[in-house]
Amino acid sequence: MKVLVIRFSSIGDIVLTTPVVRCLKQQQPDMEVHYLTKSAYGTLLINNPYIDRIHYLHDYLKPLIKELKKEKFDCVIDLHNNLRTLRVKRALKVVSYSFDKLNFEKWLLTNFKIDRMPDKSIVERYFEAIRPLNVHNDGKGLDYYLPGDKKLGNQDIPMSHWGGYAGCVIGGSYNTKKLPVAQWKKFCEVLPYPVILLGGPEDRDFGNEIAALDPVKIYNSCGKFNINESAELVKHARVIVSNDTGLMHIAAAFQKPVISLWGNTSPDMGMFPYYGDNNLKDRIAPLSVIMENKQLGCHPCSKLGYKKCPQGHFKCMNDLDMNFAAAQVTKFWGSAINKNSDI
Repeated sequence: MKVLVIRFSSIGDIVLTTPVVRCLKQQQPDMEVHYLTKSAYGTLLINNPYIDRIHYLHDYLKPLIKELKKEKFDCVIDLHNNLRTLRVKRALKVVSYSFDKLNFEKWLLTNFKIDRMPDKSIVERYFEAIRPLNVHNDGKGLDYYLPGDKKLGNQDIPMSHWGGYAGCVIGGSYNTKKLPVAQWKKFCEVLPYPVILLGGPEDRDFGNEIAALDPVKIYNSCGKFNINESAELVKHARVIVSNDTGLMHIAAAFQKPVISLWGNTSPDMGMFPYYGDNNLKDRIAPLSVIMENKQLGCHPCSKLGYKKCPQGHFKCMNDLDMNFAAAQVTKFWGSAINKNSDI
């Protein structure tokens, strides 16, 4: 049997599909698993041993569909479920299993604060979509496979951080998902440990502003490393403090302690850090601390995000307690899980 799994974007969403491809391959050993994603995200999957072949969406669907038809798939597993995936499914004309995005339930939550979202991770909902294939969740959590030929070492980070550091993910796809610079400064001031700031080139200036507080204690890596190199920095961190963004899920894949910071979005939508069977009924795993301002009447306000707070105050993040966040880092810092964290 040959199956095509589709998830076009983005980093976190793709990492959250990895239990599905692992279980497909392990529980159906004769199954040939192909994966379709955008070309920009191929590096997230290229080292995954459970994927037989990756297909890439570049700019246009027509040549891609022509390529996919040649594969003669037996079924399509649509974990993105949008207009483009609908076009792919219609063109291939095979059995398909589609993930329910629960857009109506998200609309109720963000517009009327009526929570009818299921009390489960999006990973569990992915598995519900493929129930007819007799594949079940093995509870082993997320996967992230680093390339074997390139490794970071002590020479890639300052000597002051060789003995351990907290990884702080300051980036995000929307401004209202990002903790403000002033809040990061408060956090770094009270944290007694070295810090590495993680993000893309677009986060470099904010990182420089935060690092100026203490250039020895705070190392700004934003824009200096590619996604796999940043993932390796995540792997070696003692603790990760992160906005709701892709590196948060990569941290969960490495079973790292994660303190997640929630702005306009909410873990109620199912995108909280996922650790497999280590997740408890209330979405909290022993390695996970969720910081969310649930007292606000306007939170959550979007399933994606905005350029700026619609209310103008951004209290969902401005009111998060950075002393509490620093205390949680201290709680995890010397735990047994961190024995082999240092580079």
